[in-house]
Amino acid sequence: MPRYLFPTPKGSEITPREVYLNRRHFIAGATIAGALLALDGSAKAATSPTEPLKFSQGSVKAPSDKTTARELATTYNNYYEFGTAKTEPARNASTLKVRPWTVEIGGEVAKPRTIGIEDLLAMDLEERVYRMRCVEAWSMVIPWVGMSFSKLAALVEPTSKAKYVKFTSVARPEEMPGVRTRILDWPYTEGLRIDEAMHPLTFLTLGMYGETLPNQNGAPVRIVTPWKYGFKNAKSIVRIDFVEQQPRTAWMTAGANEYGFYANVNPEVDHPRWSQKHERLLPAFFASRETEKFNGYGAEVASLYAGMDLAVNF
Repeated sequence: MPRYLFPTPKGSEITPREVYLNRRHFIAGATIAGALLALDGSAKAATSPTEPLKFSQGSVKAPSDKTTARELATTYNNYYEFGTAKTEPARNASTLKVRPWTVEIGGEVAKPRTIGIEDLLAMDLEERVYRMRCVEAWSMVIPWVGMSFSKLAALVEPTSKAKYVKFTSVARPEEMPGVRTRILDWPYTEGLRIDEAMHPLTFLTLGMYGETLPNQNGAPVRIVTPWKYGFKNAKSIVRIDFVEQQPRTAWMTAGANEYGFYANVNPEVDHPRWSQKHERLLPAFFASRETEKFNGYGAEVASLYAGMDLAVNF
């Protein structure tokens, strides 16, 4: 990413941090409110069609919070391949062709293979309701449909050299207007440590709200790791590699001091430009609450990081 130089402001011109944070929360809330009021049907009209899925009810305990309305979860999104404004993905993502679709799986595995989306959809799927937390301090509760990532991994048999998993998203400039910009170093890449990827909560996701994924939510296949910030959850995956070295991810390349590899939800570690101590569970955009460490999944995943300094490994 190019770096641009700006003149250093005088000390008297610098806004106090507490004032900035309060102002930022107000602006963010107003932006969300405006986005919700603007949902006049145009975003829904452009949204790609979805299909019903067959699935069983998952055994993972759902959060106590109320499930986010489908209309909000499918029209207020982060997906920079289709635009940086939260309402742009729903308006722009219908151009993405999700059939046919294959995922190539390779690297340090005994049985590399390419698997089609139809084969994935034909596997035993379950529904899990997870809380999702964005680094911008808003969250949603979404019923996802899919399977534990470990189930897919078992098909290719990772070797002992596999220490990490790298996910690569599709990048088609002709279908994805954001890819024609230099916002990020395309294609979008993300990664997990192998034990994180194989954890039972890590979910290879093929649907939401009982139907296949809308394009703006990462169709036709994405990853969901509910104890991490949302940017870790790669969308529209076309390649999965089991690798020996920690992969360089898209947001680390863009700003390693702001977006670390682990990206665990941690209220004790601020983003360089704002606090992570509070969040807004949408649509309650003006009511903030304290952020739970590991997004409330600490009992299940905290042991993965025993002995690690999570302020350094953020």
